[in-house]
Amino acid sequence: MQKCILIYDDDAEILMLCTLLLQKQNYKVETRAICDNVVADIKSVKPDIILMDLWIPTTGGEEAIRQIREDASLKDIPVLLFSANDDIEKISKSSAANGYVQKPFDIHSFLKTIKKWIKT
Repeated sequence: MQKCILIYDDDAEILMLCTLLLQKQNYKVETRAICDNVVADIKSVKPDIILMDLWIPTTGGEEAIRQIREDASLKDIPVLLFSANDDIEKISKSSAANGYVQKPFDIHSFLKTIKKWIKT
């Protein structure tokens, strides 16, 4: 069965690039440019992993992750912070994200990180 990745990012070019890269790896990709309805989005899409931009409008990545972790039906879905912030590793830990992908990213490392967190 095809694994699904839900990406939250307000940069259309990043969304397009990630979609192309991940679809070539046979992943289903859903994207969102805002995360105001993050819990409803996730329940609708049922992703296997979530990439969450730190500065996603309007809620923000840290708050979105808090909402995800508070919902018992969603708390076990891996969430990776996705940002160019220099403190992304620290923010990832403090926000209860499972990990992070730092922008700009190396394509090989990006795909390896996704594969690591997708349950097979």
